[in-house]
Parts: sequence; structure tokens; C-alpha cells
Amino acid sequence: MKSPRKPVSSSFSFQMALPRGYTSADAMHFHGRDKEGISEVVTDLGLRKGILLDDVPTAFDIVLEPSNKRAVCTVSADGQLTEAMQAQARDIVPGLLGLRLDPKGFAAFVAADPVFGPLARKQKTLRIVQSSSVYEALTWAVMGQQINVSFAVTLRRTFIQLAGRRHSSGLWCYPSPADAARLPIEALTTRQYSRSKAETVLRLSTLIANGDLDIVESASNTVESICAALLAVKGIGPWTVNYALLRGYAQPDCSLHGDVAVRSAIGRLCGLDARPGIAAAEAFLKRYSPHRTMAAAHLWASLNTQKEY
Repeated sequence: MKSPRKPVSSSFSFQMALPRGYTSADAMHFHGRDKEGISEVVTDLGLRKGILLDDVPTAFDIVLEPSNKRAVCTVSADGQLTEAMQAQARDIVPGLLGLRLDPKGFAAFVAADPVFGPLARKQKTLRIVQSSSVYEALTWAVMGQQINVSFAVTLRRTFIQLAGRRHSSGLWCYPSPADAARLPIEALTTRQYSRSKAETVLRLSTLIANGDLDIVESASNTVESICAALLAVKGIGPWTVNYALLRGYAQPDCSLHGDVAVRSAIGRLCGLDARPGIAAAEAFLKRYSPHRTMAAAHLWASLNTQKEY
């Protein structure tokens, strides 16, 4: 007679070593954009964030040791945590802390470059932070199209409160595509969304929820195939796709030449009277392939404003 299976715990913890010289400033800045802290809370010890794992609301409590040598993460679920969910949690945390792209490769690549060499040395701890999912990165990119960061944060908060689910700790979890797809468009358009932006968010959510758009990278569904499929969706253009590659897939060579802030930074660093056009910015950034993602991050960070989505 087989012994009964041990029930899976509703919480678990794991540790993660941090690279030498790591600082959490960029991660905390990224996750602290919404000062109301409904979904993410930056604490003196680290970060707390609500995330849906396999449709179950969970709270991630990430504590960074004062020495910045290790991160300890405790995941608490409003339900049972399967082994698959635990593996998913372990995969998410490095992105939240900006660990999926190593900045050293870009620093070596531009060491002698007159534009990026001094910038990379000045901003040597800079890291690129990922969203908790590709879907979150995509929808955040749509919300941020052609508006400032603070307004995009407001739209994001509205979206989370309308379609997200709340963990028992009080933290909201970013919506699933299925939950978002059920929203009536008026729920968004009556809360400061333009009709075109609301339509794109709901269209994207519906396609993913119905299985008509697969955004999960695999051997049979490459990033290149995903990009082509995304560009075929009305309302999604190259900037949105490249941003999703950066924040969702941690791709190292995303060209953000269409980004206004990136172009402004190029103009400033190169001593131009005006920011370059899109074609000129694309040609400029091409010199830094295959490290254009880090190039964009350094350009954003070079601006003394709220500089990044």
C-alpha cells in the first residue's frame, strides 16, 4: 500500500547569491514607480510584490542582505504551491532584481568608446530590471505608448485594480490575460484610457487568453516568431515589441531607436542641437550591437528626469 502524498506547502523560501558589486538601486527604482504601492512595495529590506503563479495569488517577499551578497525570497500563496509554481518563482526573481543581463559585456565592449565608455564607467552598477511576466511587460509597454511615466503608472494601477486579484496580504497581483480580457472596454475608457489604448490592451489580452497568440518562448516558438506575431496585432509597433523584448524576454540586443528619451539622450551626449530622427538613432545604436539593450538603459539613465518605462 502506497503512503499518502505529503501535501504541498503554501509557502516556501529560497536563497540567491548576488554578483560581486551588485546594488539594488535600479531594481528598487523600477518597482517603486507607483508611490501608492498597491502591487509592489519597496521596503528598507528589499521588495514585496504580488504575482499570480498558475492563477494563484502569491506574495513575494525579497530581503537583500546588508552586504548585498545574498537575496532571500519567501513566497506565500493563497493556495497550494506546486513544484512547477516553485520553479516559476525561482525563475522570476532574478529578473525582478536585474540579474538576467550581465552588464560587464557591454562595459568591455565600449571601454574605448568616446560616448559610452565614460558613461558606462560612471554608471557601472546599472542593471536592467524585468517585469514578472512577458504579458506584464507587453501591456505596460502599450500603456506607456506616447505618454509620460507618471501617467502610465496611473493607467497601470487602474488596470491592476480592475482586473487583478488581491493576495491575502493586501498586495494586488498583476492581471492574467483571461481576467483582463473579460473587462468591458468602458471600464478603461472611463478611467483615462484612450479608446485605441484600451482596445489594444484588451485585444492583446484576448488573443493570449484564447491561445491565438503564444508569447511563451520555446524551441518551436522562437523570439523572432513571437515578434512577427506581435507586429501583426493592431496597435502594436516596433517600439512596443522592442520594449517587451527588453523587459519581458531579457534580450540583449533590443534597438530602442524609436524611443523619444533614448533619442534625446543621444542628442545630448553627442552635442547635437536637436534629438536625432528615428533613422539616425537606429544607425547610431547599430554600432553597439549586440549590446543595444544596455546601450538604451545607459541612455535612459543619463537623463536627469523620470527617464524610463
